[in-house]
Amino acid sequence: MVGVTTAYYLLKDGHQVTVIDRQPDAGLETSFANGGQISVSHTESWASPEAPWLMLKWIGRDDAPLLLRLRFDPQLMAWGLKFLANCTHDRAVINLKKNLRLALLSRRLLGELREDTGIVYDHLTRGILQIYRDEDAYQIALRNAAVLHELGSHNHELTAQQCLDLEPALEARRDRLVGGIHTPDDESGDARAFTQNLARICENMGGNFIYDTSIDGLSVEAGAVTGVATSRGEMKANAYVLSLASYGPALVRRIGIKLPIYPTKGYSVTVPTNGHNGAPTVSITDEHNKIVYSRLGDRLRVAGTAEFAGYDTHLNEKRARSILGHARAQFPGAGNFDQAEFWTGLRPMTPDGVPLMGATRLSNLYLNTGHGTLGWTHACGSGRTVADLIGGRNPEVDAADYALTRF
Repeated sequence: MVGVTTAYYLLKDGHQVTVIDRQPDAGLETSFANGGQISVSHTESWASPEAPWLMLKWIGRDDAPLLLRLRFDPQLMAWGLKFLANCTHDRAVINLKKNLRLALLSRRLLGELREDTGIVYDHLTRGILQIYRDEDAYQIALRNAAVLHELGSHNHELTAQQCLDLEPALEARRDRLVGGIHTPDDESGDARAFTQNLARICENMGGNFIYDTSIDGLSVEAGAVTGVATSRGEMKANAYVLSLASYGPALVRRIGIKLPIYPTKGYSVTVPTNGHNGAPTVSITDEHNKIVYSRLGDRLRVAGTAEFAGYDTHLNEKRARSILGHARAQFPGAGNFDQAEFWTGLRPMTPDGVPLMGATRLSNLYLNTGHGTLGWTHACGSGRTVADLIGGRNPEVDAADYALTRF
């Protein structure tokens, strides 16, 4: 998604653009089956004062929302030290503001893109409702929501009954609901459908998409990239944008660039809703269980959990079924749970939870990566920002906030 949106904005600026993808189509890796939320309301970094204690608390629990598998991993150790350095109150506020500014820009641009292109991706514009089952957690969330509201992510405090009025599908577990926070301007939609349909739009604009092609290395001379070695031979351009999610660090490490990105494995479950009427039509964030729900046409997407397990893409069925169990309990009439499809993918996380965008020490190599769980939320804003930098314009956000030099 991030790579294709970058291509779209570069094409809009009049550049000739080639996209290289090792998959047979766009959107088949990190963007394949994510939670579906464009969530300006949830732009807090994972690096927070509470994070280290929660990770320790959850060690050994295979169904934990955040699972750290203890093993010798130098890359994770180096990343983890930077992560811990960002787990202070002051750093958390700084990183929140960076993410929020980019998310607000991105949400606005997504609406403009939709109006300009007529793109279809099972989107809903009914906002995101965060629900709470614990009064103490709810009161903390209300204080955080007030900060977000002041910064431009407008939201409303809802009683338990108001949550039910907004989304009647919550009725099955109303007894456990203490309240909610609704951000009406947030959205949801199918990230894969968006990415693939935008790729077709880009092709109609003159973009060249080369699929089934692995990227094997970069050639560098005199402080600039001179070509990309691929399974189809070397390809050359004037400028290059790296949007390889979790797989970018290995590619540029060979040319002396260190990207502080570590993969975190997330899971999703997709439930068919045909013939059922109990699925929500407002995107839901269940803060207690760290799970999100998004209605995508005749499907319900349920996603959550994070697992630090390196580049292991094996699907742990126990973790996937834990998500399915929460969905069945919360929305028992939502769909055919016996036909649910499981998926897992790697999110590219930076230690501060803020993406990496912009220039590198090589004069014509740019980054657009490291979006973690916010790839859908940040995609359009990131693509526009990098296109502006390549075009020699000042972006609407401060590019220094997202630059590699901050590490």
